[in-house]
Amino acid sequence: MPAETEIHFREAAAKALLDPQLRANFRRAMDGLIAKRQAQFPDPKDLQDLRDLSTAIRSRSLLSLPDLLEQLETSCARNGIQVHWAETCEQGNTLILNLLKARGATKLVKGKSMVSEEMHLNAFLEEHGIEALESDLGEYIIQLDGETPSHIIMPAIHKNKGQIARQFSQKIKNAKYTEDVDELTAMARQVLRQKFFEADAGISGVNFAVAETGTLCLVENEGNGRMSTHVPPLHIAVMGLEKVVARLEEVAPLYAILTRSATGQPVSTYFNLISGPRGPEEKDGPREVHLVILDNGRSRIYGDPQLRATLRCIRCGACMNHCPVYTRVGGHAYEAVYPGPIGKILTPQLEGVGVRHDLIHGSSLCGACAEVCPVEIPIPDILVRLRREATHADAGSKVAGKGTGRTLTEDLAWRAWAAVLQRPRLYRASAWLATRFRRFIPGGLPLLRAWTMSRTKPLPAPRSLQERLRSEGLPHV
Repeated sequence: MPAETEIHFREAAAKALLDPQLRANFRRAMDGLIAKRQAQFPDPKDLQDLRDLSTAIRSRSLLSLPDLLEQLETSCARNGIQVHWAETCEQGNTLILNLLKARGATKLVKGKSMVSEEMHLNAFLEEHGIEALESDLGEYIIQLDGETPSHIIMPAIHKNKGQIARQFSQKIKNAKYTEDVDELTAMARQVLRQKFFEADAGISGVNFAVAETGTLCLVENEGNGRMSTHVPPLHIAVMGLEKVVARLEEVAPLYAILTRSATGQPVSTYFNLISGPRGPEEKDGPREVHLVILDNGRSRIYGDPQLRATLRCIRCGACMNHCPVYTRVGGHAYEAVYPGPIGKILTPQLEGVGVRHDLIHGSSLCGACAEVCPVEIPIPDILVRLRREATHADAGSKVAGKGTGRTLTEDLAWRAWAAVLQRPRLYRASAWLATRFRRFIPGGLPLLRAWTMSRTKPLPAPRSLQERLRSEGLPHV
């Protein structure tokens, strides 16, 4: 994709920094999450041991990913779960639409699913006359406002209770204005409970899929995910192809480090294990269960040994909570389904490093994300790799949009720089001009504006190093 269509994170971030309420909301929320996570890991050695184990599990799963996916399909089929494969989001959306239409479904409830956000599933279904209601409280709040999630775990974290109170009083029928959290939750619950029983189908995400047993694991705190998957007669689960693990015993350590890293909880309120539709003697559960496995560029990422580490992510959000950039601008500034540090490496690989050139540069490379990542994804190293890929079309590279972030201005600047350094006389003449006319260099030059808008103008020294050595009678070139 050409660089002209690039989405500018820098402008969106600058706008977010001018919103004091947004910054206050994030600061309060992030401080709380960081403190809760620290309290869950009092012993650094225990934490590192659990990180090492979790990293090993995810790495082993990825090494044998093709075989595990085939095993998962076989195990699911044995359990009565029908598996569907989607190479693109469009294919995934069409698969789900056809499943719903074949059963006459016009209303569905959704548990939390970032993959469905990636597919823009809600908007697609609504275009085809199917009502899709988010049942996760945070997702329901932002759906009322027509927004996208600003955090992968807590989608409405950018709002405070006053903002939510005003929203509910305006958007929910017969709702009164109150800032009491319990009353606000009860309002949402009243709407959602009725929708659960009216729904023809339920859609959920998948945190882990176990190849050995064909089990779909869902982590949640509200019970809405369980209602979405068990009350309607049809359950459709969607997942990225990287979510598979080999054995059920491998889920326990991943679950332990996921909940502690995400929300600072030792365990979540609910942990659902779904192994098939309702049995002949069972009184509840869906009559049909379908699993849609989405690629959408993941197999391309998988093909690169370094970038493959991106797929280890268990979607805990810890990297966001500790990122000095994300905690100040929020998730919407990224204009992407996956914000924060993990989004900075995943989104460009899915959409192209050229079109998301600003995103891969929206990092200080401080390394906080890598320090807290429970599966030790080297996010800063991958960011540096993607920055190079954005401007260099290396042979054999599988990165989407490689080389398309390169600009004529940047090319000319580097060529001029190389020409000066390769010619001693030209270099000396340039150094002399820079030292003598240093105070006349305008800070508003396009090449300098990105620097001078938040820093002092770079000012060359009064004399070059060679001139100083010469004046001191020291050896010089």
